[in-house]
Amino acid sequence: MISKTYLRYIWLVDTIDKSRIPLDFEHIVKLWQASPYAYMGGLSIRTFHEHRKGIKEMFDIDIACDKSSLFTYYIKNPEVLKKNTYAQMLLRKYSVPQDFSTFSMMRDRIILEEIPHGTAYFDAIIEAMRNNTEVVIDYQRYEGQLETLTLQPYALKVYNRRWYVLGYIKEKEAIRHLALERFIDFHATNIQFDFPKDFIPRKYYDNVVGIYVNDQLPLEKLKIRVYGVEVEYLRMLPLHKSQYEVKSKYGEYAEFTYRVCLTPDLKSKLLALGSHVEVLEPLEYREKIMSEIKDAMNRYLMKS
Repeated sequence: MISKTYLRYIWLVDTIDKSRIPLDFEHIVKLWQASPYAYMGGLSIRTFHEHRKGIKEMFDIDIACDKSSLFTYYIKNPEVLKKNTYAQMLLRKYSVPQDFSTFSMMRDRIILEEIPHGTAYFDAIIEAMRNNTEVVIDYQRYEGQLETLTLQPYALKVYNRRWYVLGYIKEKEAIRHLALERFIDFHATNIQFDFPKDFIPRKYYDNVVGIYVNDQLPLEKLKIRVYGVEVEYLRMLPLHKSQYEVKSKYGEYAEFTYRVCLTPDLKSKLLALGSHVEVLEPLEYREKIMSEIKDAMNRYLMKS
């Protein structure tokens, strides 16, 4: 669960951003008192300004005061809010109240997708990212191997209901991602690191579907044919941002192309579509997917 401080930040940004009228401090306080989050405590002028500072440091969103308009507050740089995918994710997820104690009629009727594990160290990772400080982690891989790693955390990413932290691991001398749910122990340090100015986390994942990035994998042209209702699903929720529809036959199929690295995550996504998708190109990848399907079929045939 995200901390109360971050929920207050998100509420404040969301309230000011969506307001149709200019809000002064007194109006903001009244809205806070009427919100589902009021149980967290009051909103004094000092706390308000501390929240403004925290929001600036965390999201680079500047809540400014318009002294010429009765000291009302507004988001000075809304373009940053649009570009900050982390802030957008939090606003989408947490602008819906997490504590529905004041909405007893609704708490069983609004269902959010839960991330069951990996949130224990969420706030600590955020704090290390904010301060650019190293952390030491006891990490147990899914294969069972336990290792102690020194991590310089760069970014957080959600994929398949799991939180991952992306950063530079000293012992590996490379940038890697780690699943928060596999953290066995966590130690914060005061050792500073320099966040690389030319590193943009969002671009790090530009050429992949999912979380897996391998610099040795080339960028390739993938072409698939999708059948039935899955066509509309992919049109509304593309498999990758490079998706381009090249051909279609109404009511039957559509063909899409992509410029992606052929990662394990991509393979899992394609296999999950089952008989609704057919890989057309590249030929070697088509044969690889066919082999996976045959292996799955053999497992069923052996037990029939």
